[in-house]
Amino acid sequence: MEMVRLRILGPRERLPDVIEVLQDLGAVHLAEPATAIPGIEAVDLTAMQRREQRRLREAVANVEQALTALGIRGAGAPRRLGAVTRSDLARWVLLAWRARRQTDRLAAREAALQEERALILKYQQFFSAFRVLLESSSRWPDTTAYHVLLRGSDAAALGRLRTSLRELIGEQFEVYSQRLTSGDTALLVVVTSRVAPQVEQALARARVQEIPVPTAYGGGTLTDALPRMMSRLSEIPAELEELRRERDRVAATRGSELRRARAGLHDRLSELEALPLSGVTARAFVLEGWTPTPVRQALIDRMAAAFGDEVVVSEVARERWASGDAPVVLSNPRLLRPFELLIRLFPLPRYGTIDPTPFVAVFFPVFFGLMVGDIGYGVVLGLLALLLRLRSRPDTTLRSAAEIAGACAVFTVIAGVLFGEFFGDLGRRWFGLSPLAFNREEALIPFLILAVTLGVVHVLLGLALGVAANFHRQPRHALGRGVALVMVIAIVLALLAATRVLPQGFFTPAVVLLVVAFPLIIVAEGAVAPIELLSTLGSILSYARIMAIGVASVMLAVVANRMVGAIGSVAIGVVFALLFHLVNFAIALFSPTIHALRLHYVEFFGKFYSPGGIRYQPFGHWTRETAR
Repeated sequence: MEMVRLRILGPRERLPDVIEVLQDLGAVHLAEPATAIPGIEAVDLTAMQRREQRRLREAVANVEQALTALGIRGAGAPRRLGAVTRSDLARWVLLAWRARRQTDRLAAREAALQEERALILKYQQFFSAFRVLLESSSRWPDTTAYHVLLRGSDAAALGRLRTSLRELIGEQFEVYSQRLTSGDTALLVVVTSRVAPQVEQALARARVQEIPVPTAYGGGTLTDALPRMMSRLSEIPAELEELRRERDRVAATRGSELRRARAGLHDRLSELEALPLSGVTARAFVLEGWTPTPVRQALIDRMAAAFGDEVVVSEVARERWASGDAPVVLSNPRLLRPFELLIRLFPLPRYGTIDPTPFVAVFFPVFFGLMVGDIGYGVVLGLLALLLRLRSRPDTTLRSAAEIAGACAVFTVIAGVLFGEFFGDLGRRWFGLSPLAFNREEALIPFLILAVTLGVVHVLLGLALGVAANFHRQPRHALGRGVALVMVIAIVLALLAATRVLPQGFFTPAVVLLVVAFPLIIVAEGAVAPIELLSTLGSILSYARIMAIGVASVMLAVVANRMVGAIGSVAIGVVFALLFHLVNFAIALFSPTIHALRLHYVEFFGKFYSPGGIRYQPFGHWTRETAR
């Protein structure tokens, strides 16, 4: 979308009001202050504003933490925030602090209960392992028992412990061990009371930690404490449920206001951050920024309605700002807009260069469809895409992904009709389905020719776009791209003539054209040009992966179908066939996607794409989308 740079001037005391109007409009991407103009300096926040900024940031962090703890993090801003006063901000800061304390208290209590439950379960396992021994401990005169738990990864500690005890007290001990379901090892060490202090030293040297009976359950022996621990274990779920209900009550009573607080605090922070983007003199201010051309008049009218002649909006001449400084807005028809998602995975194109979205929207589903090329898989993918679309909201990443998947499903079905495939050869065997173009199982060479031909078209289109993109900015580079385009066409014509696909009369003119173009490309691109030309030819051959992945997909589907008859039991064969088809479908979702993206990002974009664009982020009110 075309952008214009605007300059807004007015009395210095009206700067906060202008910023408020711009925030309501939400259409101007603010630029750095125009301090290069003599007499203009950037606004510096006062000490009071900096303190306010710090408090607001802390409050925003508290609100975000509280909303996350309450399970309502994904909610956006309220529909209408209304006017925000200083008292609102103060109230929200206090609310954020209180909500953060309350949710932290709930989280700490829940963590303590979970930890207590895990501790009791650990003791329960220990008691279950040595129940008979522990219950008869009263009949052991003058003995001391130690409860030890060895982690699963510390199996050697048992050997170290036995060795240390034997060296220290001879054979005056018994060690009982039991493997627990958790993978740890429970130990019960029984020694005479007179050597107990020495045993404690041996445990320390063996780096084995004793499990003391918690004093919260009366201390003493494990046999005495365990009934109280089990009683406590039965109480914990009710306490956890009460904590959950309390969290729900807090979410119900404070959630809406916390969402308002988040939006209001963010808005005030945005205002403070916008102030340093203003330039001021003793009596005036100047603001500059970009806005889409269709919005320009609406901005001018809004300022005139709010301030009359006090504030002036003017357009900065195009030659006074560089394209690289302007933000980028991808603007495409509704049908193509979902494919902007694939462009945003890559750095945005610089302003004034070519948006590749329309070309990706055409070629990406075609490549995907040719690689999968099965009616059955296409129908399943289409159903998944429909389900995903129904479960997603408009203008979200999930909705765009669903619509891309739907386009890929359509081309997969079309390719499946051309190749005569329905879950591999199942359509041919059951319904007599025959290919309209060729059978991918057998016609490898025609499929390879189709893939490489698509590569020629795609790469030539990339070179042509490279000429268009650089025609005004870098004419010499555009010439190099143009000559490379001509040379690739000449090479293709020469090869087709040599293989008698075209009349042999094309061969000589094509070779002559190559000879003439060779010095031109070196003059335009330098000595590295021949290497780049070879790289371009390699890029074309890279499209053979369409054939390779497509053949692999159909072969896996055929193998899945033949499993039904290859295994003695038909039922087992059907199960294995379905599993194989499921695996093949999963591969068909990911592998063609990755390779289709690679063909675009590497082979196609490399011919014309100019990354490094600045994302258009208009100054406005906070929403979940602007926070991303």
